[in-house]
Amino acid sequence: MTRRPFATLAVLASAALLLAGCAASETAGGSSEDAGDYVTPGKLTIGTGEPAYYPWVQDDAPESGQGFEAAVAYAVAEQLGFAKDDVEWVRTTFDQAIAPGPKDFDFNLQQFSITPERAEAVDFSSPYYETTQVVITVEDSPAADATSIADLKDLLIGAQTGTTSFDAIESAIAPTAGAQVFNTNDDAKLALESGQVDAIVVDLPTAFYLTAVELEGGEILGQLPATSGGDQFGLVLEKDSPLTAKVTAAVDALRADGTLDELAAEWLGADDAAPVLE
Repeated sequence: MTRRPFATLAVLASAALLLAGCAASETAGGSSEDAGDYVTPGKLTIGTGEPAYYPWVQDDAPESGQGFEAAVAYAVAEQLGFAKDDVEWVRTTFDQAIAPGPKDFDFNLQQFSITPERAEAVDFSSPYYETTQVVITVEDSPAADATSIADLKDLLIGAQTGTTSFDAIESAIAPTAGAQVFNTNDDAKLALESGQVDAIVVDLPTAFYLTAVELEGGEILGQLPATSGGDQFGLVLEKDSPLTAKVTAAVDALRADGTLDELAAEWLGADDAAPVLE
């Protein structure tokens, strides 16, 4: 047997360690060259709401990967080269996430509709989901018999402030009393239950969940026509983030291979399950 000199073995061992280190850096969130692009090098920091609601996040536990947005987040993480253990979660309000300025997350997802106004303050990935805005009520509300936009005009209609749902009330319904403002969807739901408002507007998957699970006698009245077939959700990043192109490429890959459709089918309802209000 040929014996290698000790010095040669040492060099080979050092090279092997170097290669192993390079391989580790490639699999733990991409190459070491882009480590500084992340809030925490070697980790992917993802933001979501406090609390985060089903069907977007199950049991307010995004780290479980259960719920549509939690599952999408981990699918994006995998595309970026992060293992599940290398994902860290932070919580923000909706408004904090889309406000100008530095962020403590690499990307945030809590049903942010992509709009030109918001894109002036933050970056968006390409859309990971497209939904519509829906009017819901309860069976003993004055809105229960509404079948048209005209029927809603003189009623009290509310939504979470700063959302496309709120904008849709003003643009598609234009109620006499104006859109009723709430800090969260949960506040809007409680107002509906207590009779402070006659109906609320939410995105379609949230409407399915609220009317089926949380609202006694909950009813979907229908989709708003100005928003049917067009409200796109994107991941939010800091303005001019070096990660925007990479995150968008990850979302595009998940769309192309059918993953986003599979996750939507697993966690969300079908967009054609509610009539369009005329």
